Amino acid sequence: MIKHYDVIVIGSGPGGEGAAMKATKEGKEVAICDSFENIGGNCTHKGTIPSKALRHASQIISDTETLNNADYQSILKSMLPIIEQQYQLRKGFYQRNQVTILDGRATFIDEHTINITEKSGIEKKYTADYFVIATGSRPYHPSDIDFTHPRILDSDSILKLDKSPRSISIYGAGVIGCEYASIFRGLKIKVNLINTRNQLLTFLDDEIIDALAYHLREDGVIIKHNEEYEKVEANENGVTVYLKSNKQIKSDYLLWAQGRTGNSDNMNLESIGIKGNIRGSIEVNEHFQTVHKNIYAVGDVIGYPSLASAAYDQGRFAATHIVHGECEHKLVEYITTGIYTIPEISSVGFTEKELTEKKVPYEVGRSMFKHIARAQITGRTTGMLKILFHRETLEILGVHCFGYGASEIIHIGQAIITQEGQANSLMYFINTTFNYPTMAEAYRVAALNGLNRIS
Repeated sequence: MIKHYDVIVIGSGPGGEGAAMKATKEGKEVAICDSFENIGGNCTHKGTIPSKALRHASQIISDTETLNNADYQSILKSMLPIIEQQYQLRKGFYQRNQVTILDGRATFIDEHTINITEKSGIEKKYTADYFVIATGSRPYHPSDIDFTHPRILDSDSILKLDKSPRSISIYGAGVIGCEYASIFRGLKIKVNLINTRNQLLTFLDDEIIDALAYHLREDGVIIKHNEEYEKVEANENGVTVYLKSNKQIKSDYLLWAQGRTGNSDNMNLESIGIKGNIRGSIEVNEHFQTVHKNIYAVGDVIGYPSLASAAYDQGRFAATHIVHGECEHKLVEYITTGIYTIPEISSVGFTEKELTEKKVPYEVGRSMFKHIARAQITGRTTGMLKILFHRETLEILGVHCFGYGASEIIHIGQAIITQEGQANSLMYFINTTFNYPTMAEAYRVAALNGLNRIS
């Protein structure tokens, strides 16, 4: 007899977890399936948690100059208890909320039936009224790069490196590339950051981009903009990246960080009319539905913004639509970016470039961390907070932060920018009493700075 569920979620990362938890809380019988040995998805085992733990260790080593007491391998080992804690935490969520865990790889037979192949080879069929595909993504591998070579790495295999490199070249200066450039420089490893564009992280505010580039260079990262590879050669001694500009970049290892591919293959989706694009992303509508209204897709497998936080909310919103037939999407528009370089970056809302293109009359309020008492006390004086607001209505249009704790304090700006009417106003920051000394006080300083510009 084939077991039937109300909802089957495929993938146990943040998107799958958000969907499963919301659906089961709403009284649905839910199962979650994953081919990973342990639940948690790439976020827990290969991506967000390991890289951020590695980044934290790199920050401490850089701050305290204790590199002689640690190497890359010992730092990697120190991450294992964190990953195990996250795994056990998530496993407990499913057990307490009576979500069935199905171990194995899922493939679709039709729009209401899947086949799950367990590690033992045993196959079992399951049916459901609804499915949520949350299979995430993997590093993009060009066909002309030999990723079987031990000196050519991606963001997964970099976490299994068995030697401490003296130098590393990073091809791709997106979020992953910039984060690892910071991590390796904190470990005193020589870094070449090869960027195919003319700026780092072009989706950010220009002032923040400039600050990041400045501090990476100050830390010793060699940044090369507007470069593309011709070929890559590796041997037992190192890797050489031959660029189309006739430059040659040599290093001990190469970290390929040029994009990701959605995990939409190997599920037999094409047999039911669902096709991933050239990068494996599944097309969905505003409710996260595919061409079949009972099959949803969320998280990295649908592409941008490819954030763990966004994936969780997308999963939750998809499950809400399954249960209630509708969902509030407004908050999806105000998801914060969190980029864990050293110093870190976070933002929400419009950039100056976007507002200029829209011809919106805006003004800027800035607060430099070096003037904030808490930053002076902690010694974290690098960075700034900037608020973009409408000159006439004082509506908050964007908040951008660069510096220690940026990904934490950005949520104050997020809470205000999502409000409607007079609740979204620069005056909130001016009239609110912030604890002193705190980094959050930067909002009041920036707001007063901005108000002075239009008074």
